[in-house]
Amino acid sequence: MTLKLSELDRIWFGCGNFGGIGSSPDLRSAGDSEEQALKLLDHARRVGLRRFDTANTYGGGSSEIVLGKWLRSQGASFRHNAQIATKVGNPHGCPPGDTPLSRIQIAWHLDRSLLRLGVERIDLYYIHEFDRVTPLEETLDAMTRAVEAGKIASFGISNASLSDIKAIRSLAGSNLASRFEHVQNEYNLLATADAEALIPFCAEHGLRYIAFSPLAGGLLSGKYRSGEEAPPGSRLAHAPEACASYLTEQSFAAIERLRRSAEARQETMTEAALRFVLDTPGIDGLLIAPRRVEHFVSLGFEPAEGAGLDR
Repeated sequence: MTLKLSELDRIWFGCGNFGGIGSSPDLRSAGDSEEQALKLLDHARRVGLRRFDTANTYGGGSSEIVLGKWLRSQGASFRHNAQIATKVGNPHGCPPGDTPLSRIQIAWHLDRSLLRLGVERIDLYYIHEFDRVTPLEETLDAMTRAVEAGKIASFGISNASLSDIKAIRSLAGSNLASRFEHVQNEYNLLATADAEALIPFCAEHGLRYIAFSPLAGGLLSGKYRSGEEAPPGSRLAHAPEACASYLTEQSFAAIERLRRSAEARQETMTEAALRFVLDTPGIDGLLIAPRRVEHFVSLGFEPAEGAGLDR
């Protein structure tokens, strides 16, 4: 699967493995080093990617720091055309006695993210997950203030239910509602619940649905087998609880069907898994998070013409 130029614009490069795996403090040692992360970012640019997704708590802040360092080393033209998304609201970023989406926490973390990334305005700012304690009106007021201060260009929500989306649309004032553009949820061959109602609702109301974990934590790459131990250093080996819901006979049967169909079309399993997501009606884009330069090949990416680095 060689992606067309128009399809490259649907791909976000996920920086969730920089300095740790996701937001968990227990997985900081399992993440990509700064050196490896910078190499991956360089190659992401070479294959034509220009959208980058991170969060204030990935790697304890290391992800934003590394991405910001890399952005500052790129040419002005690339920086101008790149799109950066980050998030706030993960419990790991919140001190005891406060809630992740309080007005104070959002304001503080937003300024920290701007500093780490080295930008004056964040292109896309997500609620990472809803804390279910802070009144939504307070959270939305903080986001509105950020918009009015020119600190964020657009607003999105992640790990959201259909009722969350409807609540945002109902409670957001006009300034924030006009910037509410993205929903980022888990979607892949093994997790298709959003296709029934949530994705069609987003499409109907002009919201861009971005799928994270299109490879189901690596299961759809074919590197895991039922009844076998996970390869050392893999996500499943480090964080088995993150993939626990996938480890069923039904899932492994679906993975085997994917393997056979990919072989018949002379594709890699990862290519077939990404194509399944991209071809789902209503999905605007997806996140990839390769951890080795050679992984880009199995994902179907080739260096783009004229995509050399202009530092």
